[in-house]
Amino acid sequence: MKMAAPMPLGAFLLSEVQEDSLYRDEGLCVLGIFGKSSLQPGSAKESLINTLADKHVFPLFGAEQDEETPDGGSLIRAYYNQESRVLYLLLTSVCDNRELLRACEALEAGISHAEAHEVWKGAERQQCLHLLYLFSLCHVLLLVHPTCSFDVTYDRLFRALDALRQKALPLLRAAIKDCPVSKEWKLNCRPCPPRLLFVFQLNGALKVSSGGAGMGTASAEAPGGNPEKPKKHSPRRRLQHALEDQIYRIFRKSRVLTNQSINCLFTVPANQAFVYVVPGPEEDPVGALLGQLRANCALRENESPGPMTGPRRYQQLRHSPRQPSFNVESSSLTSAGGGQLVDCTLKEFLWQHVELVLTKKGFDDSVGRNPQPSHFELPTYTKWAQVASRLYQVMLSGKEEDSAELALKVQGQLKVLEGFLDADAKFSESRCQKALPLAHSAYQSSLPHNYTTTVHKNQLAQALRVYSQHARGVAFQRCALQLHDDCYKFWSNGHQLCEERSLTDQHCMHKFHLLPKTGEKPEMDRNPPVLHHNSRGRSTSSCNCGRKQAPRDDPFDIKAANYDFYQLLEEKCCSKLEHTHFPVFQPSTPDPAPARNDPPGPPDTGGERLKDKEEAAGHTPGESTSLSLALSLGQSTDSLGPYGGGDGAEGQEKRPSLVDRQPSTVEYLPGMLHSGCPKGLLPTFSSWSLVKLGPAKAYNCHSGLDQPGFLPGSAFLLPWDIVIRCRAEEEVGQAEPLDAGPSSWPAPNKALPGKRGGAGGQARGRRRDDVARAFVGFEYEDGRGRRFMSSGPDKVVKVLGPGGPKEPAGRVLSSDMPLYIPSPAQGRGLKPHYAQLARLYIVVPDAPLEIILTPQVQPGPPPCPIFHPERAEIVLPPDGLWVLRFPYAYVTERGPCYPPKENQPLASYRALRGILRASTANPAPPPLQQQ
Repeated sequence: MKMAAPMPLGAFLLSEVQEDSLYRDEGLCVLGIFGKSSLQPGSAKESLINTLADKHVFPLFGAEQDEETPDGGSLIRAYYNQESRVLYLLLTSVCDNRELLRACEALEAGISHAEAHEVWKGAERQQCLHLLYLFSLCHVLLLVHPTCSFDVTYDRLFRALDALRQKALPLLRAAIKDCPVSKEWKLNCRPCPPRLLFVFQLNGALKVSSGGAGMGTASAEAPGGNPEKPKKHSPRRRLQHALEDQIYRIFRKSRVLTNQSINCLFTVPANQAFVYVVPGPEEDPVGALLGQLRANCALRENESPGPMTGPRRYQQLRHSPRQPSFNVESSSLTSAGGGQLVDCTLKEFLWQHVELVLTKKGFDDSVGRNPQPSHFELPTYTKWAQVASRLYQVMLSGKEEDSAELALKVQGQLKVLEGFLDADAKFSESRCQKALPLAHSAYQSSLPHNYTTTVHKNQLAQALRVYSQHARGVAFQRCALQLHDDCYKFWSNGHQLCEERSLTDQHCMHKFHLLPKTGEKPEMDRNPPVLHHNSRGRSTSSCNCGRKQAPRDDPFDIKAANYDFYQLLEEKCCSKLEHTHFPVFQPSTPDPAPARNDPPGPPDTGGERLKDKEEAAGHTPGESTSLSLALSLGQSTDSLGPYGGGDGAEGQEKRPSLVDRQPSTVEYLPGMLHSGCPKGLLPTFSSWSLVKLGPAKAYNCHSGLDQPGFLPGSAFLLPWDIVIRCRAEEEVGQAEPLDAGPSSWPAPNKALPGKRGGAGGQARGRRRDDVARAFVGFEYEDGRGRRFMSSGPDKVVKVLGPGGPKEPAGRVLSSDMPLYIPSPAQGRGLKPHYAQLARLYIVVPDAPLEIILTPQVQPGPPPCPIFHPERAEIVLPPDGLWVLRFPYAYVTERGPCYPPKENQPLASYRALRGILRASTANPAPPPLQQQ
């Protein structure tokens, strides 16, 4: 095909160019054009080819928008002008405004700074690879810059290209070893050391007046110059000379240019101009276009024929009043006027170098005493296309199977560019590496030998703050991840504290360890060690009955807290006492499994409606709580005694059937029994304890309890007077709310019901109504073993004289008792010391009554469940001193309920009211006396 328009290099090499028979055996000059473009719509590089070829090759405003470029944004387009025997290779990259805009549009919106930097550096690496391709195939290279000042970043770019070429040279030799070119070309992988020319755009820094041909004067002269005396060179020519000196000095100092041109990436001529400054656009573009149109259409007969260089058609169509200042034969001409040299055109500037190639003279750009001749070869199009195709597959495409391995190796050599091109990344890497030791020091400051995850995260945040104050650049994120990994390795390498927390919310003080299995002994020397949890916290607690105290370790599991410790003291103190055993799990299989930790289902809607109805009827909050608890346990409302409240159901108890209450023998409850547990599950042990210390007379109301640890004057139980009514035979045995509540109190200034008239009725034989005195005591115990009784939610029993306490038990029985209260014996520290509800003492008198025990504890604010023993109601028979031990810790299937913190209200941790109520009992018939 004949070249009518430029096309991408890949398609150009695959196409069959139909050469004219006149030029088929002649060589061709390969001209490469690269550089940067301004923000103007048209590209200066494309317009240069239009000027050099004297054809409308490229569109005026650049390529079409639908033309796509490969990944990296770099594209080489080729145009072959057979008339002038010049093959143009135009490189378009992200340095051009159109490709830069496309690359910015391709970036994602949420991309990070480091990722965006990697995208740009990838495009820059691909641009370098395309440039190396041009430097390996071109005779002449044209660097186009949109300003009239030299960009010193090209020095760094050319040094990077030279290093990349030296690394990739063995691979390129292997790629073209079978091509029909000379040995020197195969050895050096290029037809000749290419000559680099520079084209700058005059952007208004200098302006040339149009006073006449060859009489141009500069509007800005050099300092010290005489504006009246005409200069030999125009301002533009003087600028070109200054740029040549500057560029040559920079490249020689950085050793991009050396004496021997064969060893350089490119050469510059020693005795010819290699810098050209393109005049800037006219101030009136419309007038300039009309003037050029008139000049091209005008015919002049007396035009003296000038020296013909380049295409004849171009010389015939070009009309200019100026004569060229130099050509291939003569270097300069003087104008007929004031002796100032006339500036040449761009094609005249370039064609002197192209003619050296086409005439096979080559370039002799070596300098010094012993210059070495450089090789030069003028190939035909067929030979050049074979070499270009092989290098294209290895360097740019890599799709062919036979060249895929070489292409991968060439891509691997791009790492050498990082040291030259990625200066900001090198600075960022150096800066971040200096900040890492400071961040490590900040992390390790004031650290204990072993610490928890919370401390690790806090120290890591502090280290990241110090790091962010000093680190900058694209390596910030990567070095921050390295800091995170380093701190984690330091923490996990022997400094990690065990994360297990005790039931009192204290951390285990051992470093990370494993728990010993059943029958296994602890081993400190193993890695990780095998140890039991230990928070180094010890407290003093009493046994089930309260008569013996012993130190205990801070428990980490519910069995050690509520069962094992008391079983150890059981053998020394409480084993001979009468116990009330609570039902526990009885396995029927050798391998029972714990119940799954499923969230509790929604509350019963019927129970909620009944609860709302009871609250609307005027029940107290304690009664509604007891009602909801009873409903969650599967009890009917008729089994709640005085809390039941139903038409015609008072005094009659109804319990669920045995099928509904049958506990499971396959699955057990892993925690404690509470209101949110599923029905039919029991724990493997009971966390509650109920023992009988002796008969009712074992308690002396004048001396109190004879047990260790009580504060002086606080070991006394509160009296509870229970009215026993003598009724008719059919009324005996019915339950009455004898819990000293407000409903059982007499009205002021009125006698008790059943009395006939004040105090005078007491002298008439036996009273019809008897009063039995029971005793109740809520015992609290702190961590140091100090114990005391409470006479109310915020009051401690303290008896100073004989006779016992004067306060009745009505207040403690009719209100919610706190589970934790501040200990009256506080230490010297600022942290408050709490005492926990530990036991409930009940003295049941020797009278025809029974006391029903229904303990309910809510150890936290809602939605904390309500805990209760495995038996919801416990009937205490007459004549006994009973002790109910509360659990030391409360644990659900989801975890423990920790004690309150300093800023948490204690009112949310409570034992619900209604824990005791009394009922009359049928007196046993007197035994028959034996005669």
